[in-house]
Amino acid sequence: MQEIEQANAVLKKFNDIVNTGKVYPYENGDKLKIGVDLGTSSIVLVVLDSENQPVYGSFEYANVIRDGLVVDYIRSVEIVRNLKKDAEQALGVKLKKASGAVPPGTVGKNKAVVGNVIESAGMEVDTIVDEPTAASMLLKIHDGAVVDVGGGTTGISTFQNGKVDYVFDEPTGGTHITLVLAGYHKITFEEAEKLKRDKQKEKDNFLVIQPVVEKMAEITRRALEKAEEHSDYPIYLVGGASNFSDFSSTFSNYLNRTVIKPDFPQFVTPIGIAMSSGKEVD
Repeated sequence: MQEIEQANAVLKKFNDIVNTGKVYPYENGDKLKIGVDLGTSSIVLVVLDSENQPVYGSFEYANVIRDGLVVDYIRSVEIVRNLKKDAEQALGVKLKKASGAVPPGTVGKNKAVVGNVIESAGMEVDTIVDEPTAASMLLKIHDGAVVDVGGGTTGISTFQNGKVDYVFDEPTGGTHITLVLAGYHKITFEEAEKLKRDKQKEKDNFLVIQPVVEKMAEITRRALEKAEEHSDYPIYLVGGASNFSDFSSTFSNYLNRTVIKPDFPQFVTPIGIAMSSGKEVD
């Protein structure tokens, strides 16, 4: 699919940036788009040019979000402020506006707090978008289902004609994967987190956590069973917890459906957040 190939090219470029600190050239005076993703396991800052190509990006692991809610406001602001400072030094410009995202259905003070973090870090709020819509901006989803495997939950959002029309969320995510690894190896949660990210031990790790992945697939099956009109639509996997090479094939085999996992799925939503800058989002 051409859309996925294009998305993967952007994701590969962004992954290269965050791992090298590289800054890609952009036209002087070009209006940069900034996205801030307050994730369960990390906070990501994305800088795109006006053509939605990555210019700069960085992230920091953090445990300041739980189930989509900010539980450590001061630390969240501190991390975003530091990421902003590093970006400004690398780019040689001031970052004035940034967009953020919230889980679908988030309202009131819970929604406002994301904007408050951005403002407290020294930027104006551009757009606050829901997470599946952000993911769909990069993946260019017209009809399909986004399964966002986050730190605390597995969230399923279906799209029809480019708009979210159904949302389901259940508390099983990357944290549960870490807990299974910690229990199996009899190590601390922090040690299990490091083990989970060790690519050299990915195959062995996946054998241990495969039942959790199948539970996520079952959550997805039950959610989509309630949205029968989406039975033939492809499923797109995003979120850092899905970043195992056998994750998508396990999902596909369990559900007997087409499952598409972009490269570097942990960066799909952050990039989509930056892409939403300047747009009117419902």
